[in-house]
Formats: sequence, structure tokens, C-alpha cells
Amino acid sequence: MNLYVRATLIVLIFIVATGLVAIPFGNPNFIDRAILLELSFVALSVLIWRGYNNALYACIPLAVFVIIGNSLAPPHVNLMMTFSKPLNAIVLIVGGYVLQVALIYTSFRSIVAMRSKRMTTAT
Repeated sequence: MNLYVRATLIVLIFIVATGLVAIPFGNPNFIDRAILLELSFVALSVLIWRGYNNALYACIPLAVFVIIGNSLAPPHVNLMMTFSKPLNAIVLIVGGYVLQVALIYTSFRSIVAMRSKRMTTAT
């Protein structure tokens, strides 16, 4: 497992941990979707840990989906702008933006490293 794949796995674990903290504070009407999203991050973590590096390709669109979803949800935007609930706002910003951008970056770097490794071994 190369350095970037490990970094991607660490970021995924932090996303899962942040989600486990955030779900109890969220809207109970959306708990089913939140749990499904968390389970998808858990599944990606397990797949990458087991060596299925093609799961890295799913990390990027999933992270983009989370960022766009958080940006388009009026309650999330209001929470981030007003900090009416500071703990919720911090968890949302860290888990919904910072860690998602880190996931995009580390997944992309992992994919690039895998492809360059394939190209150097092929020649």
C-alpha cells in the first residue's frame, strides 16, 4: 500500500468518525440518508484496506456529491454562516468540506501514483 493510498484510508476513517459524531446532532428526518452515506464511506474504507484500489475512483464523486449537497442545503448554509450551534457548525465544516477536499486530493494522488507505477513497470 503506497503512501497516498494510506493517506486516503486515514481520511476515510476520519470522515467515518466525524459522521458518527455528527449523525446524532442532525435532523431525525434524514437519519436514513445519513446512515447510508456513512455506510458507503465505511464500505470504501474496507475495500481500500483490503487492496481493491479501484474503490479510489468512487471516492472522488462521492466527496463532490457531499460538498455540493452541503452547499445546496439551506439549513447547512445558515448554520455555517451564523454559527448558531457552534459544535454542529464546526463538525459540518470539518466533515463536510475539509475532509472531503482531503479525500478528493488523496484519492487523486493515489490514482496518479498507481497509474504512473503501471506505466513505469510496463516499459
